[in-house]
This record gives sequence, structure tokens and C-alpha cells, in this order.
Amino acid sequence: MNVLFVEDEAKIANFVRAGLKEQGFVVDYCDNGDDGYLRALDNEYDAIVLDIMMPGKDGLSILKLLRRQGRNAPVILLTARNELDDRLQGLNLGADDYIAKPFFVEELAARIHAVVRRSVSDRQNLLCVGPIKLDRITREVTCNHQAIELTSREFNLLEYLMRSPGRVFTRTQILEHVWGYDFNPNTNVVDVCIQRIRKMQNY
Repeated sequence: MNVLFVEDEAKIANFVRAGLKEQGFVVDYCDNGDDGYLRALDNEYDAIVLDIMMPGKDGLSILKLLRRQGRNAPVILLTARNELDDRLQGLNLGADDYIAKPFFVEELAARIHAVVRRSVSDRQNLLCVGPIKLDRITREVTCNHQAIELTSREFNLLEYLMRSPGRVFTRTQILEHVWGYDFNPNTNVVDVCIQRIRKMQNY
């Protein structure tokens, strides 16, 4: 499991890195927020652990920027502060968990496993192909982070296509899976919906 760990206190950083590595994690480490933010943008991590107070960008700023960029890797905030307002602010910005110093590495490892498990479950309901994202639970579609309005049938068609990106489907296959076996095979409804979906690329 690949984890990005951003913490400026060397003693804590060395302790946590050693503990996580002993438990099988691959730990990528940065000691300041600016480098940590760039590392999070350039790489795919299973989870990110962010200290809130550190040089450069603070943890809350990094979290906010990552979520704006559409980066959904689970984030655990790590801080010496334990006030309710800090916890609420972090969670409202999209943090998946929050742990206050001092802590046991075993607890941090358990929390990482927990947020990753939840993230994997969420990703099963989120389809992403290029700039297009489709949420099967909320039935929301975005392209380049802009919301797209689709009819129920258009949504079902897009979901069907996104489940197998790059695969070529026949008209009959699409009609059977999206409209049903008894639908008129001579209709041009498939062409109309496909054209509508293709226009999403202009957003």
C-alpha cells in the first residue's frame, strides 16, 4: 500500500515512517507542504497523511486544493491540535479521518487501512473515463468538473459504455442492455443518445 506522509517534525516523521514500513506500507515522505502538494498531484497514492501545521502549504490548504483538482485519495489529517473546530473544518473540506498527536503508529496504520477500504468501496460506485466521472449512487455526471444533465436513458447508456472503455458495442447489444429486448431495433434512439453523449466532450 503506497502512502504519502507529509510531516515537518523530524522525530515524529522518522518514528512513523519506520513503524509504517514495518507493517508493510510503502511510504513516500515530504517535510513541507509545498513539496507534499506537488508529490500528491504527480503520483497516485492509496492514502495521504497530512500534518496540519507545517512550512509551506498547511495540511488544510493541501486538502482543499487536492479536492478541487478532483483527487480523491483518502486523506488523514495529523495534528497536535485537538479542538472541535479544527476537526470539523478538516472533515468539511473532505478529510476521511483525523488523528491527534500523540498517537500510536499501530492506530494510524489501522486508520489508513480503514479509509482505504471505504475508498475502494466508493470507487466501485464511481466510474471514471478520461475527464468524465459517473456516480452510480447519486446518478451525477461531470465532465472536466462541470455537471452534465442527462436523461435517465442517457445516463444508463453512458454507464454501460463506461463499464467497458475502448470496447466496441453493436446497436443490438446497446438496445438489449439499455432499452430491453423488445425495443424496436430500427429506431434511431441509440444514435440520438450517442450524439448527445459525444457533445459532453465540448464541456
